[in-house]
Amino acid sequence: MHFKHILSLCLLSTLASCSTISKNTSSDWLLIDNFENSLSKWQSVDTQNETKPQVKNPQITVIQTEKINATKNHYLLKKPAAEGIVGNRKALSYTKLPQAVEVGQTYTFYMRINVAAFPNNHAFGLSNLTPELINKHAYDAFEPTLRVTDKTESNGLVNDGALMVKTDSGYSNIQNYTTKQSAKPLQTNTWYDVWYVVNNAAASEQGQQYDVYVKGGEFSKQTLVYKNAQFRMKREQPLIYFLANCNTGPIKKPYGNGGLKYDDLYMSEGTNLNNPML
Repeated sequence: MHFKHILSLCLLSTLASCSTISKNTSSDWLLIDNFENSLSKWQSVDTQNETKPQVKNPQITVIQTEKINATKNHYLLKKPAAEGIVGNRKALSYTKLPQAVEVGQTYTFYMRINVAAFPNNHAFGLSNLTPELINKHAYDAFEPTLRVTDKTESNGLVNDGALMVKTDSGYSNIQNYTTKQSAKPLQTNTWYDVWYVVNNAAASEQGQQYDVYVKGGEFSKQTLVYKNAQFRMKREQPLIYFLANCNTGPIKKPYGNGGLKYDDLYMSEGTNLNNPML
């Protein structure tokens, strides 16, 4: 009996140990960028510059500083152009991922976002194209895509500034499943934690889709806000770049130049809903 008791304890200890090992932790995260240094790893290109009179390189993609208690934090501010300048339609910024997400793999991406101001039109996510093809395809270079905008669509639909995901029929606001309603518009000058779990398996294997979790604003704790959002193009290729895009809208009907702040971009193999900042 004594031997069996010891054996049982050893078995339970082993199982507990295995459980701990299999659970992803903050140490499993790969840093994409936390903007504490330069933007030397980023490329920024204005591929549809229709400003009149033309402004060379109109987008604003800069590192800025905020003070948190006694420490300084650096983040990326991205705007399609300075206030009063319209016609920059595709302000692209992208950086290579530290690890490609191969076909068949699942990776979790974490980031913090903060709306500097509305009105705006921003999209960000992942691409499986090279820089040359990103420049060529712009929005169609995206696969998993998140969006922040309060622009009016060509069909008359007015977006309200809620975080959005890509679907096969367009874009959808993230959801508050507790209230069974669309999530509220993002609050300005407020940091939100965003996790998106990306399944890069083939579409025939229920891949080419992603789930999104958010903490911030109406979500006081990490919350699933969208299940099975769809890749934009479904090319079924390795994901290799983080991509952000924004635009002022056309000269005749501009959207606005409100900025979006980015910080603490990370990636982790598998499903990892821990916070890499903790």
